[in-house]
Amino acid sequence: MSEWLEKRGKSLESIREGFASNAATAVVFVGVIVGLILIAILAEKLIDKKNGDTGKKNESYRIGRMTTIGMLSAIAIILNLFSFPLWFAPSFYKIDFSELPVIIGTLALGPVAGVTIETVKIVLNLVLNGTNTAFVGEIANFVMGCAFVVPAGIIYYCRKNKKTALIGLIIATVFSVTAGSLLNAFVLLPAYAQAFGMPVQAFIDMGAALNSGIKSMTSFILLAVVPFNFIKYGLVSLMTMLIYKPISKVIKK
Repeated sequence: MSEWLEKRGKSLESIREGFASNAATAVVFVGVIVGLILIAILAEKLIDKKNGDTGKKNESYRIGRMTTIGMLSAIAIILNLFSFPLWFAPSFYKIDFSELPVIIGTLALGPVAGVTIETVKIVLNLVLNGTNTAFVGEIANFVMGCAFVVPAGIIYYCRKNKKTALIGLIIATVFSVTAGSLLNAFVLLPAYAQAFGMPVQAFIDMGAALNSGIKSMTSFILLAVVPFNFIKYGLVSLMTMLIYKPISKVIKK
């Protein structure tokens, strides 16, 4: 028990230190969460209005929804613990399948639920493990997760069938790969460099050590970031198509 309390204390201390050293990033993190939640809420309301579904949900539905979000968030946290790098990208790029319960919750309950699960996953991970990137890694994880689940959730929410699910996942994968490329080049890698007190070129050199074709930021993005995100979100999309139907029946019950 004392070891657990000591670990939690260290986690909370790392959060405090991260906020003190990079308050601007922490504020941006909160702003991004709020902004994406508002976008998801607005999208759901517009789609509900278009489909004529403006009725209020009963109490049992809301309780069941909250319970499902909690369970899927817990599963996401567990899956987040099991990650592994790929041979062609620096080791700080690690694949995990924590987005799988997030996208399942998104398709079953809507984009608002997806953003909520993603938020709970990141916040719980912060509380349990703290931050060693001054919130940069958490922002990256959250933004990339939402870049995947929100487009897929909005498309599927418009018309729920297997075809729109497939279309939504394909578009979400392409969007995530594109967003990941731009964010890494112009936001995340510079922010990581600042947080760790090292030049951006150091990350490019890490990639060059694995692939001689990497010589610049552009080649780093094309040969490391793009294939990494394509494999990650492509695998999550494939697994979603395979298991969503039976799991969605359980969720709806």
